[in-house]
Amino acid sequence: MTDETIHAPARPLRAVFFLRRRLWDTITIRSVLVKPRRDLRLDLFRGLANWLIFLGHIPDSALAWFTTRNYGFSDGADLFVLISGYTATFVFGSMMMERGFVIGATRLLRRVWQLYVAHLLLFLVYLTAVHYIAHGFDDLHLMDQFNVAPLMNFPVETLFQGLILKFKPLNLDVLPLYIVLMAAFPVVLWLMLRWRNAVMIGSLGLYLAARNYGVNLPSYPAGVWYFNPFAWQLLFVLGAWLALGGAAASRWLLSSRTLLVLSCGFLIFAFGMTLAERIPALRDYIPEDLAAIFIPNDKTNLGPYRIVHLASLMLIVVSLVPADWPGLSSRLLQPLIRCGQQSLSVFCVGLFLSFVAHFALESGSEGLWAQMLVGAAGLWIMTIVAYYRTWSRDVDRSRLTGEAGG
Repeated sequence: MTDETIHAPARPLRAVFFLRRRLWDTITIRSVLVKPRRDLRLDLFRGLANWLIFLGHIPDSALAWFTTRNYGFSDGADLFVLISGYTATFVFGSMMMERGFVIGATRLLRRVWQLYVAHLLLFLVYLTAVHYIAHGFDDLHLMDQFNVAPLMNFPVETLFQGLILKFKPLNLDVLPLYIVLMAAFPVVLWLMLRWRNAVMIGSLGLYLAARNYGVNLPSYPAGVWYFNPFAWQLLFVLGAWLALGGAAASRWLLSSRTLLVLSCGFLIFAFGMTLAERIPALRDYIPEDLAAIFIPNDKTNLGPYRIVHLASLMLIVVSLVPADWPGLSSRLLQPLIRCGQQSLSVFCVGLFLSFVAHFALESGSEGLWAQMLVGAAGLWIMTIVAYYRTWSRDVDRSRLTGEAGG
């Protein structure tokens, strides 16, 4: 969801730090960002993640069958977190390498503030909309269904807990996770620029500890975070590791036919296990010991099979879709690419539209064609927002260029 344009110079290999106007230390940066260019595949799959999250967040509808979560272990959230770590590293890693830690960290924290403000705005609009519609249309079960009921009994406390990210209505879990991961990223990125592999190993250790000891952040009014940040940080750091040379070091994997076959086999296995979880009749064909491992799918603590599933998808997609694939310039894929380039705005709009779509279906027809129409309308609105944001940005740049020239 990082909307900044990716410009990642690979020149700086050393960082010089000054303290009290004198040279303090020189540290070799062992991680090198790849050759700068905009990889439209990132925009494409970031836009796809936004579409999948929107469709998957419409409760009790057949639209979820158009998402990957019903056909495999991972879904749009996994893809979103991985790409977010990758793109954040390109943007802010190059800034740290060129201009130092302080500049890079402050720009990164400014991005965190933008994300936090976007979350607060979405949080307030979401709460207001659910409360107004539930009472205005005498549909009070929406308050419980979308986890807004605490607002009625403890309004001030609920709003305060929302400000500190402990209270989250239904479907508003991804953005707080991203805020927390980005807030911790200045130090993580500084370390990764020097000891990329060591930080990756440390991230894996934290992931294993969180899963083994049940470490998580508390939620309000009870429970823990739906996306455990101590577990999900692994995908974010993995994205950063790939951006800092991990992808280049792992390129030999793309030529391994054995690994490609194993990846395809695992995707088929995940497809069968996921359908068995969704369709009770298929569950009888799965041995109990095997079903106990994969059913239910552990999303809160990021089950390791979700990571393997996402990695298998990545391997196959990167093998089949190179960065210079002509299809990336086709008109058919432009809506997805635009949504990926304006990810934050599209993501927030999509979350709000998921509630609107659910209410529209519940208060009107719940037939398949109505669901298809509502889903298509939501994707169309998200795409319009993306194109408007792109147009608005280009207009602002033209105006600034004109003023500078004048």
